[in-house]
Amino acid sequence: MSFLEHLGELRKRIIYSVSFLVIMFFASWGFSKEIYKFLAKPLTRFLPTGEKLAFTSIVDPFMMYLKVSFLAAIFFSSPFIFLQLWLFVAPGLYEKEKRYVLPFVFFTSFFFLSGGAFGYFIVFPWACNFFLKLGADFRPVITIDQYFSLVIKVLLGIGLVFELPILIFFLSRLGIVNHKFLINKIGYAVLIIFIISALITPTADMITQTILAGPMIALYLVGVLIAYIFEKKEKENLKG
Repeated sequence: MSFLEHLGELRKRIIYSVSFLVIMFFASWGFSKEIYKFLAKPLTRFLPTGEKLAFTSIVDPFMMYLKVSFLAAIFFSSPFIFLQLWLFVAPGLYEKEKRYVLPFVFFTSFFFLSGGAFGYFIVFPWACNFFLKLGADFRPVITIDQYFSLVIKVLLGIGLVFELPILIFFLSRLGIVNHKFLINKIGYAVLIIFIISALITPTADMITQTILAGPMIALYLVGVLIAYIFEKKEKENLKG
């Protein structure tokens, strides 16, 4: 493909992805109240009886429902968006590499959704419980704007960092890194992981950051294993 053909292909994939995302947004909008209750549960389960989230502007509930519908649409659309990403990259691959389309879509979607689930079921309940216990002597007045802005940041952020094994796979396939390089740089990797964890997590305490950093380090090690396996296969193919 020429440069202009690549731009045309990129434009097509973006249009397809955005169109599907819009469809999922309107589908999610019909269930926005149910989605709100689901996303608010990690906090509301720890609130004192009778307490609810608050809002300070008359348009806040409307904006909140827009946000939760958009967030749900991103997660529902993720397999299709990852497929479009693969279809954009596919023209530059060898025929034997194009057969990885199903594993690519499955594992990118799996890690992204797993990251969102980890944030929802583990990170958020821990953080909410920690802070509400810390402020037990006061009446909580938590606004929907503050809470759901944090929800979007954390769930999307964790979903993306859980793509680490896929990123390592592509870097190893391109010859940019190998398993020996990754092992030698594991100290730097752990430092970077804790920095990312500090940026994503809603609390400043090391316990919450470690809860997120632990799985990320495990995913890094999975990436090392993936790099090693495919390097071994490449060597066997060259010998064959």
